Amino acid sequence: MGNHKVERIGEDIRRELTDIMRSLKDPRITGLLSIVKVDLSGDMSHAKVYVSSMDGFEAAKEAVKGLQHGAGFIRREINERLSLRTSPELKFIADNSIEHSAEISRLLKEVEPASRAEQSGENAQQ
Repeated sequence: MGNHKVERIGEDIRRELTDIMRSLKDPRITGLLSIVKVDLSGDMSHAKVYVSSMDGFEAAKEAVKGLQHGAGFIRREINERLSLRTSPELKFIADNSIEHSAEISRLLKEVEPASRAEQSGENAQQ
């Protein structure tokens, strides 16, 4: 039962972080950033926030530096918005999953036309 509550609050934190990130003025936090996942500890005192960027892993690392710099402000905002008893300590971690997914998608698009050409060639022979 407690695990469901932790997951729900983790999703609430993710949603609020997305909104808070839009209002931050740090120049390191630019481009299309996405919060991939929020891992909240069982006692809800620590949260690992995985951040990914469409601009690549280096952009995600720079954004993490900016987010870590503003972690106190972000933590206070989350506490005010969610009315938590204690706000979790936030640790931001750069993640390259968006870049990796885009690369897989690009590779699949390259393979698709070749496989269609092979299939049409086989159908013509039969």
